[in-house]
Amino acid sequence: MAEILANALRFHVQRLPAAEVHASDGAEGGRGLPVVFLHGLVVDNLSSFYCPLGVPLARAGHEVVLYDLRGHGLSERPPDGYDSRSAVRDLVALLSALGLDGRPVHLVGNSYGGTLALHAALARPDLVAGLTLLEPPLSGPWVENMVDTLSVAALSLEDSRVPAELSSLRLRKAAKLTAIADALLNRTTLIDDIAAGRTFTPADYAAIGCPVLVICGEHSELVPGAAELARHAPWCTLRILPGLGHDVLKEASGVLRESVLAHAAAVSRAGTGALIV
Repeated sequence: MAEILANALRFHVQRLPAAEVHASDGAEGGRGLPVVFLHGLVVDNLSSFYCPLGVPLARAGHEVVLYDLRGHGLSERPPDGYDSRSAVRDLVALLSALGLDGRPVHLVGNSYGGTLALHAALARPDLVAGLTLLEPPLSGPWVENMVDTLSVAALSLEDSRVPAELSSLRLRKAAKLTAIADALLNRTTLIDDIAAGRTFTPADYAAIGCPVLVICGEHSELVPGAAELARHAPWCTLRILPGLGHDVLKEASGVLRESVLAHAAAVSRAGTGALIV
């Protein structure tokens, strides 16, 4: 575990070194691009990626960076700055602090982390060589639904005794996640920042200059937004996993791992960071 100071905030970061992989193993000698993970909102953190994707990518020859987003997990929780622009600034500052600002990276984002990854690719195409987006919420209606859901959750947690009751039952992990959710939803600008966020346009998608893999569950409400991205982005592949809903990261770890590893390898082969334009 490490604390890294970036953009004047302390971030909890896990960094996995690239294993040395030989050509006979079907990889390129540990020369894969660095892979940086962006997790989802509120109760999510870097741990959701660590075993299913982080470790396999490191073993396949990629340096892996996992971190808790601003206010999440063990990272510092300021009262504001939960908009996408601040998230991109956090990411860029973190890459610089880790010595990775001179090398394009492959971003893997789950749920809202996928949205942030896409914002990063548009804002700093020089730093983003490839994208893997797992169930990314991209459309306007999603923003409205999410704001409503978070607002209801905030009300239910305000002055709630649930964290204390969970602690008394020795359910420490659940108590901690509930306390973090309460702090984020009721003591920061997170909900307002998401509500004020700009939604993507076809012109945004057309401007993406790197290869993109989007993975969604067949029954996910996010499929239409992902399909629109696939229609307009020049190098985008959409993969629909049959029988699944939103949580593909937990429900399809094997299939997901194979797809993500293959895409990361393809992006690396495209020029060890050279953008496809």
